[in-house]
Amino acid sequence: MSLENFSFYKDLEPQAKEFLQMSLKPVHVPKDSILFFQGDICDGILFLTSGEVRLYIQSNNADEITLYHLNPGEQCIVNTASTLSQTEAIGSAVTLSDIEGYILDMHSVKELAHNSHVYQSYLFSIYTLRMTDLAQLINDIKFKNLDQRIIDFLHEKHEKEIKITHETIANELGSTREVISKVLKSLENDNILKLGRGSITLM
Repeated sequence: MSLENFSFYKDLEPQAKEFLQMSLKPVHVPKDSILFFQGDICDGILFLTSGEVRLYIQSNNADEITLYHLNPGEQCIVNTASTLSQTEAIGSAVTLSDIEGYILDMHSVKELAHNSHVYQSYLFSIYTLRMTDLAQLINDIKFKNLDQRIIDFLHEKHEKEIKITHETIANELGSTREVISKVLKSLENDNILKLGRGSITLM
């Protein structure tokens, strides 16, 4: 059972570790699958061991904005909050690649959190980390121009040539494809980047 990437696992109490190992169910989900929709009530928590998941919110007019990306060894607070409180998820989750991991059902999650101080502390820590991420997102939306947000987003890819569509950037940043295309063209005219077919090259 490959849970070593989860920071709490090595310190988990022996009884809690045994309970977790007995309760987890392995899952394999293909790319572009919706794990849950905004408004769903989750009945279990995903422990992601490989692949990537995007969490996003969608407005009434279908515009999207990315909340964060979930990577191996991380637990999703949207999924966790919905499961523990049995309230509607504030966002949707879609797989960006084939993923593998484990599902822990709602009742087992609550029992683990009740009996394990280590796991309790981990839950509080991921809420703190994600709240910091979301605060930064709000700060960027309010105080940064869209052109700077696009540049920052592209530089976070750590690649000179990035395979990406204007639609994907729009969904990540909470804009429209038409607006993103216009800003990208302006950035190209300023020799900051070069647009290609399905790709963007940073200059």
